[in-house]
Amino acid sequence: MDTKEVNRLLRISKGAIETPVYLIDETLIEKNMKVLRHVKERTGCKVFHALKAYASFATFPMMSRYLDGVCASGLSEARLGYEEFKKEVHTFSAAYREKEIRAILKYSDSIIFNSFYQLEQYGKTAKKSGVEIGLRINPGRSEVETDMYNPCAPYSRLGIVHSIFKQEFPKHKSIVDGLHFHAMCQQNADVLERILKSFEKLYGKNIKGLKWVNFGGGHHITQDDYDIELLIDLINDFKHRYAVQVYLEPGEASVYNAGVLISAVLDIVKNRAEIAIMDASAETHMPDVLLMPYRPHIPGSGRKNEKKYRYRLAGPSCLAGDVIGDYSFDRPLKRGDKLVFTDMALYSIVKNTTFNGINLPDIAVLRDGGKIEAVKKFGYKAYRDRLS
Repeated sequence: MDTKEVNRLLRISKGAIETPVYLIDETLIEKNMKVLRHVKERTGCKVFHALKAYASFATFPMMSRYLDGVCASGLSEARLGYEEFKKEVHTFSAAYREKEIRAILKYSDSIIFNSFYQLEQYGKTAKKSGVEIGLRINPGRSEVETDMYNPCAPYSRLGIVHSIFKQEFPKHKSIVDGLHFHAMCQQNADVLERILKSFEKLYGKNIKGLKWVNFGGGHHITQDDYDIELLIDLINDFKHRYAVQVYLEPGEASVYNAGVLISAVLDIVKNRAEIAIMDASAETHMPDVLLMPYRPHIPGSGRKNEKKYRYRLAGPSCLAGDVIGDYSFDRPLKRGDKLVFTDMALYSIVKNTTFNGINLPDIAVLRDGGKIEAVKKFGYKAYRDRLS
């Protein structure tokens, strides 16, 4: 976000908006959509939004004007994409349940299998339903440093390894329409270039006769330093050499820097340091802060000892480790102050929980023109109804 965009969100946070709240800026999502459309126009590839990262369908009517559809991770996401995005749906799951497979096929344009066993179980049914079939493979290379997010880490369950693929694929090639790999996480096009070399070395001779190859997600396309020209060259070169369509599945890139979590200071306690207890929780409202871990940015703040007034920000849950991070500010915090955590549209709303019975944050959308629309409010019912 540029300074103007940040200041606009800060002004909103100082107003009457209730907290905690995820505020999604639709104009910033559209800014990302235009970047993705540019890649499509320069390459002819198809771009599908990954629902696993962001699935707040209040912005789908705008997003669907730019993208070809969505990719889903199972029945619920496939149905949501079908009903709300209203374009193509491409579904992958590590394993499908027999009682759900027909419903998944109803909502999907393609289904990607993670093993030859599941292909044998459900492939014929998919073909009879007119759904294209893909296989997820392990491309043999990944540069993701955190194993929790590395789809190609040792012992990963995600993707068929080459030793098995080369034995089994010849028996099933006639039913397969495409190959899919996913080996990236918040990375640039130079990483994709190296992954493609490994993928082609292992699987290149099997591409002939297929309809498409899916390059997966993790492409940080809308980040300022992303090498879009290299991505375009890689796609065009691949399409030219293999005569297949190329799919991309960005999730984070769709909504990168397009949403914030606004939270208020409930109390300030002291134990060797000043600890501000927020009405938002790392554990329940931004779980990747603890899982990755990382420290979300707050505009106007500094690192732990950078500015005069230092605080540890923590959530209201009973988890001792419900800590957002250590920050410093030019002015002392007061109870009731609102803070803005940036880049919170992705992997937050889709992953949050009601642990401790803590309310989920509201979801609001800042529409083009400046109107704020509260699209979802949560209360006791959201907590109670999911328990029994």
